[in-house]
Amino acid sequence: MSNRKRLHIGMSLAPTWLSGDAWRQPDSNIEGIYSSDFAVDIAKRSEAAHLDFVFRPDVSYLNMDGLESGSGFASLDPTVLLAAVARETRHIGLVSTVSTTFFPPYVVARQLQSLHWVSNGRAGWNIVTALQGHENFGLEAMPGADERYARAAEFTSLVHELWASYPSAALLIDRENGRYADRSQVHPVEHEGAHFKVRGPLNLPAYPGPRIPLVQAGASDTGRDFAASVADLVFAPTPDKEAALELRHDLSRRALSHGRDPRDIRLLPGLSLYLAPTREEARQLFMQTHGNPDNSRKFASIKQTIGLDLSDWPLDRLVSAADLPPPSSNPGSRTHTNLLRRLIERETLRLDELLLRPEVISAAHWQVIGTAEDAFEQIADWAEAGAMDGFIAAPGGSIRSMHIFLEQVVPLLVQAGLFRERYSASTFMEHLQEQG
Repeated sequence: MSNRKRLHIGMSLAPTWLSGDAWRQPDSNIEGIYSSDFAVDIAKRSEAAHLDFVFRPDVSYLNMDGLESGSGFASLDPTVLLAAVARETRHIGLVSTVSTTFFPPYVVARQLQSLHWVSNGRAGWNIVTALQGHENFGLEAMPGADERYARAAEFTSLVHELWASYPSAALLIDRENGRYADRSQVHPVEHEGAHFKVRGPLNLPAYPGPRIPLVQAGASDTGRDFAASVADLVFAPTPDKEAALELRHDLSRRALSHGRDPRDIRLLPGLSLYLAPTREEARQLFMQTHGNPDNSRKFASIKQTIGLDLSDWPLDRLVSAADLPPPSSNPGSRTHTNLLRRLIERETLRLDELLLRPEVISAAHWQVIGTAEDAFEQIADWAEAGAMDGFIAAPGGSIRSMHIFLEQVVPLLVQAGLFRERYSASTFMEHLQEQG
C-alpha cells in the first residue's frame, strides 16, 4: 500500500450525462429523472465504490430558454430526494444544496438536521448564495455579491447556533424517573443581526454524532474568503491544474487569516468525464453530446458572460485577447466571467474550438475525454502536484461514463494508494477525517 495521501471523491447526482444532446440517446433514461430511483441507483453504485459522498446541486428557478432542448436544472428538491436516498444506503455522505439568499435559517437548520438524523449522520450542506431566481422570492433584483456573502456568513453562523441550541445530551429518555429531557441544556439563541432575527431554540435535537460538514462553491474573491472561513470542502471550477494550484494556495492563505488549519479545507474541483474503451470513442461521445451545429445557446452564453457577440463569426476565425470587450462592472457570475476571459487571454483559439471548451459548455470544470487509464493518469498527476484534495465526479455524454469511472477508474486509484479500499466509518465527517 502506498503512503500517498488519499483523495476524497464525491459523485454528482445531477444527470450531467444528459446535458447537450446526450439525453436523446436510447439508454439515457431521461424519463426517470424525476423519480428517486434514478438517484438511488447512482448512490448505490457510488457506495459500492466507497465514495465519500453524493452531491445534488440545485437552483431556484426554471431556465425557460433551454427547456426546449434539455431538462436543465429542473429537479426534485435536493433535501427531499436525499432523504429517500438515505433509506437505501448505509455509508455514503449525502450533500444537499440550500441557498442562504432565499430561505429562512430556521427551516434550513431543521431540514438539514432532519436529514442528518434520517441518514444516521451522513448529511452535508452545500451552501450557495444563488445567482438567479430572485423573482420567485419577492425580490426586485438579486443582491450584489458582497451583500449575498454577508448574509450567508450570518445565516451559516445562525444555523450553527440553532443546531447547538438543543444538544443531543439534553435527551435523557429516563423512563424510570419520568424525565424525557434536561430542559436546562436547551436554550434560545436570541439572535438579532443585520439580516435575521430568530429566537430559537430549534425544535429538533442535534444528532448524537459527528457534525454536518459544510461545502461551499464560491471561487470569486468574496466567495473564497467566505469558503476559507466556514467550509470543510470547496467545490470549485478549475479548468486546468494551474487554476487549481492557485486556488489551493489562496484558500490555505485565507484559512490562516481566519485562524483555521489549511488542512481542514479540502479543495474538490468538479471533474467532467467523457469515458470510453478508446480515445476515439470517447471523442465521438463528447462530440455527439456537445458538437451540435446549432450554437445559438453557446453564443448567447458567451455574450451574457463577457459581452462578446460571436454569432456572425465564421467557425474558423481566431478569437484572441484583442477581441475582448472591457470587463463589465456588474457580471452575473464573476467566477465564470473571469475564467472565460482568462481562457481567451491565454489561448488564441478558432471559434469552433472555443465552443467546445469547458468554460463555454459547462461550469468551467476540469475535463477528461479519454479512457479509464487517461482519467487515472490525470487524477494522479493533479494529486501529485498538490492541486486538489479530491474531486466531484460529473460523468458526461452517457451513463456508461459513470459506470466506467466507478468500475475502472476508482479501482486504479485504490491500487495506487490514492483512495480507500473500503469504508472504515459510517458518517460523512468521519470519511473526511480519514487519514491515508
